[in-house]
Amino acid sequence: MSIKGDRAEQLFLEGYNCSQAVAGAFADDIGLPFEKVIMLISGFGGGFSRAREVCGTVSGGVFVLSALYGYTDVNNASLKKNCYTVVRRLMELFKNECGSCVCRDLLGLKAGEDTSLDHISHRTGEFYGKRPCPRLCKTAAELTEQVIDEVESGKLALD
Repeated sequence: MSIKGDRAEQLFLEGYNCSQAVAGAFADDIGLPFEKVIMLISGFGGGFSRAREVCGTVSGGVFVLSALYGYTDVNNASLKKNCYTVVRRLMELFKNECGSCVCRDLLGLKAGEDTSLDHISHRTGEFYGKRPCPRLCKTAAELTEQVIDEVESGKLALD
């Protein structure tokens, strides 16, 4: 049971997109106002604005990890490596748990299918019955939390 996972799932069910739900669950942890996090990550939902590429839940987790372990000194190879290490760990865990980090794969869609911005589905009980998105939000938040715990405990070694 994960508070962050439950929060991400709830945010999605309230109407936030998948990336907003995951990143929003960590707003306090990354020191940004919830509204700012939601705005900054908004274009990543639906696998980059319904393009069905990288799953928005993964993008939300990457956003959180970048806020915590990102770098600004482009000449510091160690900090860059640390950031990439935590992001790749999240992607590895998510892929192992869910089978893919690609939205269309997770939804069982073919390339180009279900990407039109003119046909955005209303979120109803039927919609949620066909989509794994609430569960994926929960999973991505839990795995993001796991990566943070691995770093803090020293299990995931950083430079």
